[in-house]
Amino acid sequence: MLKREVLRRQKDFALIYKKGRSVSDRYVVMFYRPNKLTYDRVAFIASKKVGNSVARNRARRLMKESFRAMEDPGLSGYDVVFIARNAINNRKCADVKKSLESAVKKSGLCNRR
Repeated sequence: MLKREVLRRQKDFALIYKKGRSVSDRYVVMFYRPNKLTYDRVAFIASKKVGNSVARNRARRLMKESFRAMEDPGLSGYDVVFIARNAINNRKCADVKKSLESAVKKSGLCNRR
């Protein structure tokens, strides 16, 4: 992931949560909103409800790797925030990948190109 493709500013997060849409799945919740750019920006979050720092970092790594391994998610021009649920603990990467793919499919963003 390039540096420009990572969501960082608090203002952007607040706008996504306030005016964006959300889709949930077994292991992740996905918030998304159009960003009027030619590329998508993504963030991966794991709150303290997921567990200690080791569990939170593992959850973020699982989501990042699963997103990277997805074949063309088709999110061009969107800000996307993936939030880990506490059910993600002790899961394999394949399970998380299925959950991410399902969330993207539910959102309807994968067919918008």
